[in-house]
Amino acid sequence: REDITKLRCVISMLARKKNMEIVAASTHPFSKWSEQKIFDDERYEFLVEELQMVARSLLIFGLHVHVGIADKDRQIHLMNAARYFLPHVLAMTTSSPFWLGHNTGLKSYRSEVFKKFPRTDIPDHFESAASYQSYVDLLVKMNCIDNAKKIYWDIRPHPFFPTLEFRICDIPTRVDDTIAVAALFQAIIAKLNQMLDKNWSFRLYNRRLIQENKWRAIRYGLEGKLLDLGKQKEVPVKDLIYELLDFVDDVVDELDSRKEIEHIHTILTRGTSADEQLKVYAESGDNFLPVVDMLIKNTLENVPENCFD
Repeated sequence: REDITKLRCVISMLARKKNMEIVAASTHPFSKWSEQKIFDDERYEFLVEELQMVARSLLIFGLHVHVGIADKDRQIHLMNAARYFLPHVLAMTTSSPFWLGHNTGLKSYRSEVFKKFPRTDIPDHFESAASYQSYVDLLVKMNCIDNAKKIYWDIRPHPFFPTLEFRICDIPTRVDDTIAVAALFQAIIAKLNQMLDKNWSFRLYNRRLIQENKWRAIRYGLEGKLLDLGKQKEVPVKDLIYELLDFVDDVVDELDSRKEIEHIHTILTRGTSADEQLKVYAESGDNFLPVVDMLIKNTLENVPENCFD
């Protein structure tokens, strides 16, 4: 929390020196990618050369959360199981209902934009770290990629750090929401790790079924229904998130994250950034400027004006 608050404070101070403000969201309501200058960086130059308009139009922003897991086989086992919960968490982070000045009708349009990239979305499950590495090695051998960082799945073993990286989320606008999401991912892995230690199994579901839930989270956010794949029926997404909170409840005290996890109840009651943006947009007569003002305000909620006091 301290790091994120400090970073937002510093960036805000620098922006204001240029008469600008900062916003934490996964799309800007009306900014146009065709008018943006691409930062002069070798990696970005490669992406634009390789992916052309797919890369040039990528005016989106996401939240990535790393959870430390040193053992590579354990990383894969936990990734396999954690895939099921990805749409649940996406639904509670949506912050991209607008794109290029249009109301998209989706709560997370960023997710659809990013699908244009190769090697994205929900991964298949792998039997072991060796089977995952064989997949990576084959892509490298056939000149598809030069390293595993160019695998952009919604969850992946990070190629250079001993972490499992969650990449599915939109950026929550408020700091408190961001910390709650990070705490939830940590708790999910801690709970699944506990089950693995006890030799308790967690059912692995077909990637396409998880993708169905992802689409529902993209489209409806917290207002929709997801598929309870165990019960094989539709369930309101909020009910499934409450079940998820019950699922991880016995590990959060050891993680010292109960306060952060309990903040999720606030998100479920208040709605996501996308919900708030759409509400302000409707109340202002389809005016984007009050939406941006609200985003600026909520981005800096509980962030000091001067980082160096």
